[in-house]
Amino acid sequence: MITILKTKFRLLMRKPWAYIIMTAVCMLIALFIGKGTEQSISVPVYSDLSEQATTDFINELKKSDAFSFNLMSKEELNEIVAEGKAEAGVILKERGFDLIIAANTENQMVIKQYVQQKYINHMQIQALIVEAEQQDFSTEPIVEAFNSLENNQVFTINKEYFHSSDAFLYDANVQGLFGSALFFVIFTIAINVSSILQEKKDGVWDRMILSPVRKWEMYVGNLMYTFLAGYFQVVIIFLVFRYLTNIDFNGAFWKVLLLLVPYVFSIVALSVMLTGFVKNIQHFNALIPIISVSMAMISGAYWPIEIVTSEVLLAISKVLPLTYGMELLKGAVIYDYSMSDFIFPISILCLMGVLMMGVGINFIERRQT
Repeated sequence: MITILKTKFRLLMRKPWAYIIMTAVCMLIALFIGKGTEQSISVPVYSDLSEQATTDFINELKKSDAFSFNLMSKEELNEIVAEGKAEAGVILKERGFDLIIAANTENQMVIKQYVQQKYINHMQIQALIVEAEQQDFSTEPIVEAFNSLENNQVFTINKEYFHSSDAFLYDANVQGLFGSALFFVIFTIAINVSSILQEKKDGVWDRMILSPVRKWEMYVGNLMYTFLAGYFQVVIIFLVFRYLTNIDFNGAFWKVLLLLVPYVFSIVALSVMLTGFVKNIQHFNALIPIISVSMAMISGAYWPIEIVTSEVLLAISKVLPLTYGMELLKGAVIYDYSMSDFIFPISILCLMGVLMMGVGINFIERRQT
């Protein structure tokens, strides 16, 4: 079994491009889906202020989560606004600012009010500094006192959110990442499982049977390699998004990696079952795209399953492993499930995996005899 694992990994290292390309494509699609619904509004900025004043003011503007202020030249600002790539541009001046627009939009007034409020605070601080310098007072304590008053308002507002039992939470980045990763790993696993068909056709298994290697070791070695190849592909994708983008997995990154295990196992079992049903590798290669795309559409990989209203599609989704894979990952990251909430989907995936694995191996052995 260990020898088979080593051989499989050596073959992967010799020809890794299919594995690398599949992983890269999954990352690009997940990034495209997540950024396609980006909530931050880009606002170009040009400044007539001094370098230090510009830096301070831009840092203040960037405290907003709703807007993304980008410093650039005046020509670039005018070009971006004129081409409609930004709803408005801001020109910072010593005693005010200009709002550059090409057409009226719903966010222009919000941008104006936000920048205006920052200017009011800036002008108040500058007035205090001038007055302090005239009175030979130190300016730093005055600025600190002003900032402390700004941060400690007389009135406080607490925001709380509620949702009904049939409502759902949605995160475009998480939906795109999880859906893409769980979808593409099906192809990686299926390609590796299909090698069993090819090896049987080429007589490799017949020669191995004559060796000291037992048949169960042949199965375990091939399926263990398939599991590890699929699992590490998803782990690599999640590591890239965890440490190179702003997706923090809501502090449940390591829990997500653990919850991948039953899903990947169930997909390996599904591929083995499909291998037992088909007659040759050509049929298998034609069947996998149909099964995987259909399963992704029904199980909520392309869009949240919560928006599906068809009772028939929802009933079908209950027998598909991808449904429970998405439930596990979104439950950990978005809904903050407790460990008891994971028991049911994990149990279903393990049960599916055992049943499909048994059926698949049984069909493979019956066809061989």
